[in-house]
Amino acid sequence: MRGNTQLRRQKVKTQNIIDYNMSGDKEQHKGAGHRKRLRDRFLQSRFDGFLDYEIIELLLTLTTPRRDCKDMAKEAIKKFGGLRGVLDANDEDLQKIEGIGPSNLLGIKIFCSLFERYEKEKVSENLSLDSPHLVVDFFKRHIGLDNKEHFVILYIDSRNKLIVDDVSVGTLDSSLVHPREVFKKAILASAAQCIVAHNHPSGDPKPSSQDVAITRQLVDASKIIGIELVDHIIVTKDKFSSLKELNLL
Repeated sequence: MRGNTQLRRQKVKTQNIIDYNMSGDKEQHKGAGHRKRLRDRFLQSRFDGFLDYEIIELLLTLTTPRRDCKDMAKEAIKKFGGLRGVLDANDEDLQKIEGIGPSNLLGIKIFCSLFERYEKEKVSENLSLDSPHLVVDFFKRHIGLDNKEHFVILYIDSRNKLIVDDVSVGTLDSSLVHPREVFKKAILASAAQCIVAHNHPSGDPKPSSQDVAITRQLVDASKIIGIELVDHIIVTKDKFSSLKELNLL
């Protein structure tokens, strides 16, 4: 009798192992079927027909095992006012949503970083320094959302390739943004024109007295080295100012 009981227990244990391996999931949560349907919809038609929260939900599922992501996705859309608001939000603000933490927001950040890199390469192929609106949009995407100040130079090299060079990160001053550092790579690439830009994390694109002083220093240097400084653009997430348009160049 004992032998039969042990055999039955072994069969049940074996069947449980088989069921586990076939399920592909240690614990089938209540949203497992919904998650699969969400992924199947994406594979069939990409994001066509998706609601905003469903896109965020799908991104969250990439790094959220065995947990329903619908409620946190809906809350994120509500808090940040839509899909764009969620994708633009920083990590700290995203983690204020119940259920979103450092690990499971990874899917969102990967998507944003990949899209940013793709757009940068795509725009770089077609962007001209003579296209002010394209340039402004490029800088908004490149540095406008960052919560640290970035000073960058944009120029076309001798092979007619658009280059973006990060000069400094942090509070701008004349010691960080020295003409030697700003124009170094442009000189080596035999560039004829360039545009410099930086972001204002405060959200106010109005140039400070320091911004104006640095710009005039760069203009004087550009005339000496023979590389035209086309403009100095200050960007935020959704605004910009052009020192050229303000007659401060």
